[in-house]
Amino acid sequence: MQVGFKALADRYGIALAQPLRVESVMGTTRMSRENNGHVESKYPASYQPADDFAGHFEFGLKYEEIHLEFFARLFAVVGPEPIETWCRQSPFGQYARRTGFLYEWLTGAHLDVPDITNGGYVDAISSKKYLTRVEPRRIRRWRINDNLPGVAEFCPLVRRTETVQEALQFDLDAALRELNQTFGADILMRTASWLTFKESRASFLIEREADKADRIQRFAHVIAQYCGHIEDPLSNDSLHTLQAGILGHEALGLGLRRSPVFVGQATIREDFVHYIAPQFEVVTQLLDGLKAFEHATRGAEPLARAGAIAFAFVYIHPMRDGNGRIHRFLINDSLIRDRAVPDGVILPVSATITSSIDFRARYDRTLEVFSRPFMQRYATSYRFGELVVYEDGTRSNLVFDDYADAQFAWRYPDLTEHVLYTAQVVAHTVRTEIVEEARVLVIFQRAQERLKEVLEMPDQDANRIIRSLKEQGWQVSGKLKKAYPQLADAHRAERVVEAVRSAFEEREVETGEE
Repeated sequence: MQVGFKALADRYGIALAQPLRVESVMGTTRMSRENNGHVESKYPASYQPADDFAGHFEFGLKYEEIHLEFFARLFAVVGPEPIETWCRQSPFGQYARRTGFLYEWLTGAHLDVPDITNGGYVDAISSKKYLTRVEPRRIRRWRINDNLPGVAEFCPLVRRTETVQEALQFDLDAALRELNQTFGADILMRTASWLTFKESRASFLIEREADKADRIQRFAHVIAQYCGHIEDPLSNDSLHTLQAGILGHEALGLGLRRSPVFVGQATIREDFVHYIAPQFEVVTQLLDGLKAFEHATRGAEPLARAGAIAFAFVYIHPMRDGNGRIHRFLINDSLIRDRAVPDGVILPVSATITSSIDFRARYDRTLEVFSRPFMQRYATSYRFGELVVYEDGTRSNLVFDDYADAQFAWRYPDLTEHVLYTAQVVAHTVRTEIVEEARVLVIFQRAQERLKEVLEMPDQDANRIIRSLKEQGWQVSGKLKKAYPQLADAHRAERVVEAVRSAFEEREVETGEE
């Protein structure tokens, strides 16, 4: 016999965009197994709940996972009556109180039950199992500590799974201090300057626009100027500034979109839709909810916040263009604001994403954690009809019939896998990408110093010679000899090559006579 939330979902015909991860059934012994993110649990007869709303919902709160999309859809179907009955029968029971609170919080409706006047306060959700509000709000009516990390208009959840907790243990501050001790502050800051450009270039590579040199330069400028400094990065004005910096001030439709949008691929025959974003009329409300989440979780783990904020933004998809780049901008912006990363240091997370097939594939799979089941749920709800020109200048023929129903999913995304991916990307970026770039910069600096011991010259000329020698396989090209006649002398040229090559091969230079 099925019990818990799945039993209620089946009984009331609840169709979810984000499936319940946990299914509980009665058996002979207690056991649980997880396969591809799906958990099957069995419980002995002593766990058998009453076969009614209160019995199954209490069982779910006790033994299963919080699922706000399911709760919101369920409450919309069952209405207040079963919750009011339960609260009158068990006025001081923590599960009845939590359910009453959740009903009012999610629906905005007032249950016809008296306030709880005594008893201890209990948390709405477990802070050991979920990312929660840093400072809970006391709800006297239910004697509940409202520690939900967002607001009813938008509240992502992050489950503190074993793998997530392990990833969040990465000490970003300690790792950066260790790099500082290894390479020195000057090298790290010079590395950061290069990494800002590298992050921009890699971010455009993710968007398959790596050939857009002018945009890459603009985005690098946006990162350097605004990361950690722009006021309220999720406001319309700030997003307009960021988008204009990325796309150029002459781009059409800057600011929050006023048109429908989908993420997909266009072919000669048809358009493939991978994800449909919320209708533009609710974008401001969702962004305000994301701001509330950002404010409520300040002081929590920076890596968790960065991942949740950035991926929530990309699912809201508030702009016509530039959402992906702003999404990755927000990771660095959030880490700098939380002082997890020093001001001026940019982590090239996009470079990590593009550094291997695995990281790139996982990026796409992480986005699909929400978008794939969402599109399966609404596979028959969209079509392409008559072309319409919208207020922001967008021409679109997308028609989506279930905007109202999809609100339950858009407002309550589970971002657990997104936080896990972000934390692992950041750790790899610091341990590998930054270390490699710093090491290359140290070698290049050493090559400059050794080259100048043979021929004194400005840095710009030294850099040109170093790059040419490395590209030409440690040979002095005719073009280089023409630019620098001193290299026409074979012995001096040999010493120059040895000076530069020894630095890159990380060995002592072989000495010779002039």
